[in-house]
Formats: sequence, structure tokens, C-alpha cells
Amino acid sequence: MFTSLQPKVLSILKSKNDVDAKLQEVCELLKKEVAHYDWVGFYFKNGDKEELKLGPYAGAPTDHTVIPFGKGICGQVAVSNQNFVVPDVKAQDNYIACSITVKSEIVVPLFVNGKNIGQIDIDSNTLDPFTEDDERFLEFVNGEVAKIL
Repeated sequence: MFTSLQPKVLSILKSKNDVDAKLQEVCELLKKEVAHYDWVGFYFKNGDKEELKLGPYAGAPTDHTVIPFGKGICGQVAVSNQNFVVPDVKAQDNYIACSITVKSEIVVPLFVNGKNIGQIDIDSNTLDPFTEDDERFLEFVNGEVAKIL
């Protein structure tokens, strides 16, 4: 499934749209095409502040538009620079609940010139759906997104 999505992602990112429109389209594509992606969004470092700011996303609205570094899964990835897969959010101490329906989450950092400038965040209403294939695919998406930022 992810192999067939790669050219679609590339096509969106090569379009004439502005960056936010491209990222919005990528979010909508992933949410629509991957059954266990119930919320897909990008968070970006907010200037010089030690916080993330919500960018384009697809899914239910969230109150978490600003996340301090170190807080929640996204905030931890901003500090660790590592992928973070959470098979069961109930088992995570430092989890910020966006919706009671969310059961699991995956966050993959986005690097530009070796610097962590943001991340892609996926929430799933399914318990433990994320595999290494999800990680590799999201790393691919972020690698391509980095080229347009």
C-alpha cells in the first residue's frame, strides 16, 4: 500500500500550490488512503521558542495547537529527534489526549539540513496498528517534504 502512495505524495509536493496547501493535501491523502490513520498533521518548531505549533492537518479539530518541548509524544520527539511509536496511549505517562477515540500514535521527526524543524503526527483509533512499514513510509514523506521547505 505505501509503495503505491509514494508517487502520489511526490506528485502533490511537486504541484504549483503553496507549501501549506501541499502539506494539507498530503495529510488528506494519508488520512483517506491509510485505514488506520484517523488524524494526520504536521507540527513545526515555533520560531526560537521551545514549542511546536500545529500546521496543516486532516481529521477532527484539536485544542493542541501549541505543544511545549518535552510534553506529550510530539514534545518528546522534538527533544529526542527519534521516531516514537505508541502502540497503546493508555500505557504512556506523558501522553496528551486529543480525543477519547485515539488508541495509538506515531510521530516521526522532520529534518531540514540535519535540524529537527517539525514532525508528522498520526493518531489512530486502532490499538497497535503501526509497523516498521509505517515508520519507513513516514520517513520518506518527511524526507520529501523537507525538500520543499
